[in-house]
Amino acid sequence: MSSGYRPGETAYRRVIVALFAAGVATFALLYAAQPLLPDFTGEFGVTPAVAAFAVSGTTLALGLALLVVGPSTEVLGRTPIIITSLFVSSIVGVLVAVAPSWPVLLGLRAVQGLALAGIPAVVVAYLREEISDSAHGVATGVYIGGTAIGGMVGRLVVGGVTDLAGWRWGLAAVGLLGLACAVCVQLLLPRSRFFRPAAASRRDLVATTRRLLSDPGLVALYLVGAVAMGSFVATFNTIGYRLRGEPYLLGVAVSGLIYLSYVSGSVSSAYAGRLADRVGRRTVLPVSFAITLVGLLVTLAAPLWLVAVGITVFAAGFFAVHGVASAWVAARAHAGGGGTGQATAFYLFCYYLGSSVFGSLAGAAWSTGGWLRVVEMTGALVLVGVGLGVWLQHIPTLAEPPVEDEGVTAY
Repeated sequence: MSSGYRPGETAYRRVIVALFAAGVATFALLYAAQPLLPDFTGEFGVTPAVAAFAVSGTTLALGLALLVVGPSTEVLGRTPIIITSLFVSSIVGVLVAVAPSWPVLLGLRAVQGLALAGIPAVVVAYLREEISDSAHGVATGVYIGGTAIGGMVGRLVVGGVTDLAGWRWGLAAVGLLGLACAVCVQLLLPRSRFFRPAAASRRDLVATTRRLLSDPGLVALYLVGAVAMGSFVATFNTIGYRLRGEPYLLGVAVSGLIYLSYVSGSVSSAYAGRLADRVGRRTVLPVSFAITLVGLLVTLAAPLWLVAVGITVFAAGFFAVHGVASAWVAARAHAGGGGTGQATAFYLFCYYLGSSVFGSLAGAAWSTGGWLRVVEMTGALVLVGVGLGVWLQHIPTLAEPPVEDEGVTAY
């Protein structure tokens, strides 16, 4: 029986609120530039593919930093890294708003990505250690839901403030939102009780790395992260161009309302986590990918309301996939002998690598073939995800699934 925090306990509620706030700050800061890509195209005279580097450059920097932060958190601890990353990335977010040129803006966004790496690399491992087994999936889903709300709120704030005062004030407002979340986390998040520093020797690091990169189940989950996030960012990088162009001609604030679709992701990630705890992740993951594909195909319709419905279903499916997969990575690494922080870092490296690569390719797809070409590219990625979900059903578990309070977990 796990001795971690359980639903109903005050400490459990503090963890949930704090990490929900961390999720909000992470996605708000990371993707604040996304609805502004058409503005960057106009102000700096860059193509859509180059403008996309304001997002993909940040995610690439974050992914690379994870390869260092992941192993480091196994030695340095969890909570100090989370809090430091939140404060530093928020301050840099404010500085981005006053960048005098396109190269400086890209450089500061890259620094912001480096600073953000300490949050996603640590949070899932913290939950694996501090939350009871029966509630782990739900708690992870709530954190992923926080990232969904953060992605939505950040984009809505940017859009609304940009329409009123310009894009620089929009970015500054998101930086201040991140600082507010950082204060919340510092006040509420309990320090780790069950974290045990790993040996810092090179031999142990190499052995752990080899195990985490040779387990077929973990490798499949890393690829799940790459294709899921690649399809998601590719879609949302280009939806702004579609909504602000013919035939819709929407403004920044109105087109930004499409990010209200993230609310569905907040709900779906928590529900998928709860369902995975009950019926198993192997069942929930491919179904979530299938839902993602259905939503994507609906966006091919011309009526604006159908585009909105399709994007909402697409977002719900994506966040369900991410919530289940990220919890599964931590659980499988834990069952295999530890290294949850490092395994999470590998998953998120692939996750953000997919974001960077396919997010940039989406700009080229839009320029050459419009929305249809974007859907062709992202649809292919989602189909790969469906195949990975089916493959995971046939990969043996590392240990007998622990059963607690009617919860079922398949590693």
